[in-house]
Amino acid sequence: MFTNIGEFLPFILQGLSTTVQAFLFGAVLAYSIAIVAGLARTSKLVVVRVVATIFVELFRGTSLLVQMFFFAFVLPSLAPFTVSTFLAGGLALGFNYGAYASEVVRGAVLSVPEGQKEAAISLNMSKIQRMRLIILPQAFRIMLPGIGNNSIELLKGTSLVYFISLADMTYRADILRGANTALSDQIEIYTYLLLTYFVIALPLVLLTRWLEKQASKGVSTA
Repeated sequence: MFTNIGEFLPFILQGLSTTVQAFLFGAVLAYSIAIVAGLARTSKLVVVRVVATIFVELFRGTSLLVQMFFFAFVLPSLAPFTVSTFLAGGLALGFNYGAYASEVVRGAVLSVPEGQKEAAISLNMSKIQRMRLIILPQAFRIMLPGIGNNSIELLKGTSLVYFISLADMTYRADILRGANTALSDQIEIYTYLLLTYFVIALPLVLLTRWLEKQASKGVSTA
């Protein structure tokens, strides 16, 4: 067992760039959506809150895999432009994890003490100034653990793009599985795949912890 590392691992790693690109595309889209939808759900305008809530619950309440199928097989027939499998997978990842992350943003914003907001109002700050200078800096520190966990989940979620024939690491591992039917080979293949995802996720874990420490500097724990 584990005698084919020189053959199996390089083949799996040929899909690494696709996995990383899908993660980065999905992360940028997800956190853009999270900020907009999260803040929209704290709006005083009922219409804005309702629209944001419908969006969030729609993508939180349906399967990520089904969303990928929709974007890959239904959207191309409706859209006036070409939808590649990469775009379909990235959209599904971004919309789904963006919906979840928006709750992290909303919760962090609402957790800022009312006294802080009232003090900002007493200083005659505009709503934008209050949000930029008072609320978001404090909310950012609160949302870091949730955003970090969401990022790791997003990375793991990229393995589902295999189902829409995007040649990521999981796709390549499945090709190897089909060509190597011995049980020992399959154990080896998926062990390499599992460890590769762990190695990629580890920097995200360490980065999140470092950011938490940096954000907590100078903050009283009393």
